Amino acid sequence: MEILTQLIVSAISSGTPLLLAVLGGILIERSGITQLGAEGLMLMGAVTSCLLYIHTGSLALAILCVLIVSGLLGLLHGVLSVSLHANQVVCGLAMTIFGTGLSAYLGKPVSGQPLTGAVPKLHLAWLENVPFLGKIFAHMDLFTWFSFVLVLVMHLFIHRTSWGLHLRAVGDNPATADVMGIPVIAIRYGCVIIGSMLIGLGGADLLLVYTPTWNEGMTSGRGWIAVALIIFARWNPIRALVCAYFFGVLDILGFRVQLIGSHIPSYFLKMIPYLVTILVLMYLGWRNRNKPSGAPEALGVPYIREQRF
Repeated sequence: MEILTQLIVSAISSGTPLLLAVLGGILIERSGITQLGAEGLMLMGAVTSCLLYIHTGSLALAILCVLIVSGLLGLLHGVLSVSLHANQVVCGLAMTIFGTGLSAYLGKPVSGQPLTGAVPKLHLAWLENVPFLGKIFAHMDLFTWFSFVLVLVMHLFIHRTSWGLHLRAVGDNPATADVMGIPVIAIRYGCVIIGSMLIGLGGADLLLVYTPTWNEGMTSGRGWIAVALIIFARWNPIRALVCAYFFGVLDILGFRVQLIGSHIPSYFLKMIPYLVTILVLMYLGWRNRNKPSGAPEALGVPYIREQRF
């Protein structure tokens, strides 16, 4: 039971950065904008939080700067995709390349410096004595609790509010939404900026909580995994939580297998989460080949007012 508890706690810690990135991607893609720049945004969020925390010692200031930097990158992506009607796939790839290169340059002076205890944990004394659950949830960090609340808020927002209905209308049929008086451009800009902030926050969580040391390319493809998990979750926040922690379990299993003295090369163990991601994508594509994908119908299609189709 103790081993199972440690595995679950480690899986949640590993999956939380992914969960934040997936939630940000869901918000962006629900508005009809393709998001392939998650890798670059996570790296920029990680390096920004590292630089600000080392130089100021303030967690609040570091998080604020992460939100500002990620929001500005999201604004840039919005200008290209929404206003200039650029190819959204190319914009996302450019964002990834730009974020990867700039983060590597900015992070050189602080590479390898440890940041322990940056994010405080929320100690719930009343939960400590609850069997099994107490050991898992009684001492979680603030980022993890924030991600739990965010899942619930996003689910209620998308499926239970009029603004969520407007968001889905913009993602499925922006022309009809525009005719009905819904501010298509404003909603897309807002979703891209806020979603980018959440993705950058996922990168900050990865550095401040899970791997508290900056290393170049430390996301190791997690941004691309987040893009895949958006599809797994079928653009649903509740399913995103399950998918993110499923990947977290796979990620942690590789370390656990090494600890028990397995002779399997570590490179193969690190491949497990990514290999499973590819296999699941193939399976879902085959199983749902004759069914609706669940994606917003106007995803990746630029909206030009009064354009005739």
